[in-house]
Amino acid sequence: MTQSTDEDYLAILTGYIQVCATYKPKLGHGAKAGYELDEFQRIYRADPFYNWLGLDNPLMYAAHKAAGGMTSIYRQIGMGCEFLFRRILQDQLDLNDEDVRWSYTLPRVGGGKARKLHLDARIPISSIADTARRRRVRSWMRNAANRIDIDSAIAKTLQGIVFEIRQGYKSKDSKRQNADIANAATAYTKGLLPCAGILSLQIDEDIAQRYRNERWMLLTGLTDNASSDESFYGFCKDVIGYDLAGFFQRNSPAIRKEVEAMLMALLTPS
Repeated sequence: MTQSTDEDYLAILTGYIQVCATYKPKLGHGAKAGYELDEFQRIYRADPFYNWLGLDNPLMYAAHKAAGGMTSIYRQIGMGCEFLFRRILQDQLDLNDEDVRWSYTLPRVGGGKARKLHLDARIPISSIADTARRRRVRSWMRNAANRIDIDSAIAKTLQGIVFEIRQGYKSKDSKRQNADIANAATAYTKGLLPCAGILSLQIDEDIAQRYRNERWMLLTGLTDNASSDESFYGFCKDVIGYDLAGFFQRNSPAIRKEVEAMLMALLTPS
């Protein structure tokens, strides 16, 4: 397998960020592509109330773009980091695309359809060919299971790790939390340790504690040589063998430039 370079990884992340610059507000109408400024003004000017209040102002359109675009920014960064992490696993552990993906199907209930659910990445330990790397990942997994107080009988059945990758966790959406808890329960039945990888420090402590209580291994964006059982960057460097924090530091100017260009596009009316 050809090893990816900084340029390859940077292209993955910035490609997702650049998508945000084309965001157009949908104005609650469900238009898939969103509305351009002239369409926005046509709709608002045709509405007597909005027209009386001057809500057809181009600055109002810019505000809609910024509000919806902010959600898009976080979503696209998260998706980019998810894709990037899978590529890193492939490169560093010599895994293929099928190895690093994991999904399961919920059977149909009543007249409903079967649902296919997935987490963002997987490390099947038996697929790691390099003995030293396989031993290192297995050792971390066993220590992690002990740290989150997994019953020893269950810990012995674990054959890999599955990951939910997030740029941060800024919402207290109970539906999302309940889905993750269900995912973790299923992961254990499949012999997989569930691990949440949060690339930033942006997670509410109440949420973090709930995930720990539900036997998720939680790694956050701690740096400064933080250990691999607390830091996602420590895990990537010490267990996977790739300095992800170093990648972000080296490429920060280029990434910041893309983010600034995207924000400027979102904050202007046209």
